[in-house]
Amino acid sequence: MALSAPAAASTSSIYEIDVTTSAGHVVRLDSFKGKVLLIVNVASRCGFTPQYAGLEALYRTFKDRGFMVLAFPCNQFGAQEPGTEAEIMQFCSTKYDVTFPMFSKLEVNGPSRHPLYAWLTAQATAPDGAGDVKWNFAKFLIDKQGNIAARFSPTTSPTSPDVVEAIERALT
Repeated sequence: MALSAPAAASTSSIYEIDVTTSAGHVVRLDSFKGKVLLIVNVASRCGFTPQYAGLEALYRTFKDRGFMVLAFPCNQFGAQEPGTEAEIMQFCSTKYDVTFPMFSKLEVNGPSRHPLYAWLTAQATAPDGAGDVKWNFAKFLIDKQGNIAARFSPTTSPTSPDVVEAIERALT
């Protein structure tokens, strides 16, 4: 269960960043160009874990319009994601019927922060501003051009009107 590589040089575009799928395949985010993305750091043993149901509902509602949820397990907050990739996938598919892409565990803060989160947290965003991720289930909405359209706190439900409206705007 290796963590993804730490951030090295800063990148100017989200599409220059490589991530690793839960199956261990390296994917460049440019494979998602032209889609609206909701990037979320997730955990299986968190008080916010039931948000998986809302994330799956969003994915099923909007996927045919070019929307993707990309979930990145993280064990940095209260050690709430201790499992292996296989255990995490088993939990998500069994408990929440998750069908959106899941990636390998990574770090979102600190010296081993993954380049994706180095890029995400450096951007000026609203309603939550730039800076470290505060907890599991922080949500970053990326528009079709690869810009951050919105950032939502872990306490914001994925199906809240604010999130749904931001997705709708980004899809138009």
